[in-house]
Amino acid sequence: MGSSTTKKEMEVVKGVDLERYMGRWYEIASFPSRFQPKDGVNTRATYKLNPDGATVHVLNETWSAGKRSSIEGSAYKADPNSDEAKLKVKFYVPPFLPIIPVVGDYWILFLDDDYQYALIGQPSRRYLWILCRTPHMDEEIYNQLVQKATDEGYDVSKLHKTPQADPPPEADDAPEDTKGVWWFKSIFGK
Repeated sequence: MGSSTTKKEMEVVKGVDLERYMGRWYEIASFPSRFQPKDGVNTRATYKLNPDGATVHVLNETWSAGKRSSIEGSAYKADPNSDEAKLKVKFYVPPFLPIIPVVGDYWILFLDDDYQYALIGQPSRRYLWILCRTPHMDEEIYNQLVQKATDEGYDVSKLHKTPQADPPPEADDAPEDTKGVWWFKSIFGK
């Protein structure tokens, strides 16, 4: 193994059909952030293509101690002319006034042909997400994605599986957790 400075450029999926990528994704595993609630469960993301066809509405939700917290933002291609799936995700941070956007990287490292599961990383390799269209992922597929992450230079020992209820909770069944700040911190390591 060479030093970490010689790590090769991460391979990113090319030619993602954004429209097919839209909809709900469940977080199967991720690198936990120290800001995230330790008991966060049923974490999921819902993506909707905006009418402009170029930007995506992002809704992230998690449940902690029976309360739902959520954050909304938008995603867009870092370079509109590139066919690489390198997106930027921008969240507006309510606790701070005036509202300031916080931007992070969202690189799709793997996506199956049917758009059923995905591996998401970012250039610092400090964050990693394994996403699936259903709350549970086949162990064999999970292991393949973990292997892919290993090949791309991630320390997969940090992966933490996210508990998912089946069937998943309904958004309006739970009281809102108004704090919700950990989302920004967890995504950008601020």
